[in-house]
Amino acid sequence: MGGTVPDQDDGETAQSTRARRALKETLHVLERGSRTWAAFCCPGTAECCQLQVTKRLPWLWPSEWAVLEARLRRDGRPLPEARADGGCPFLGPTGKRCSVYEDRPLGCRTFFCHRVQGPSQVPAKETHALLERLAALNLAVDPQAAPRSILDWWSGS
Repeated sequence: MGGTVPDQDDGETAQSTRARRALKETLHVLERGSRTWAAFCCPGTAECCQLQVTKRLPWLWPSEWAVLEARLRRDGRPLPEARADGGCPFLGPTGKRCSVYEDRPLGCRTFFCHRVQGPSQVPAKETHALLERLAALNLAVDPQAAPRSILDWWSGS
């Protein structure tokens, strides 16, 4: 797993302690998501990342967005520019690989594409439990927290 959580400050508030814990637990949820879907694979065409074409955007909880922001900080990279092809801004230059793959959101770890290969039944129950855990983590930090599309987070709206 690529994500790390920054060290705790001495003057940290209870709110920021909860946020740090939520971020740390989010990394565990994302890792469990990858393990849950490990029996499935795709050919790596990045078709699902062509957000303008698919109209299927991943929805992220605040802690998932925080994981992506932490990744960019670790890499010393700014928020990526919009892609002319309408693909996810986190796609690499070729448009075929995710530039934050190890820290991608839960929605990007599940397969909804017609090209998915694996067992005949997807792990819906397990995925739902992971989504419930993400919700609980984020609502414990902020009772008004809600998921937003990756492009809403990216654009700052």
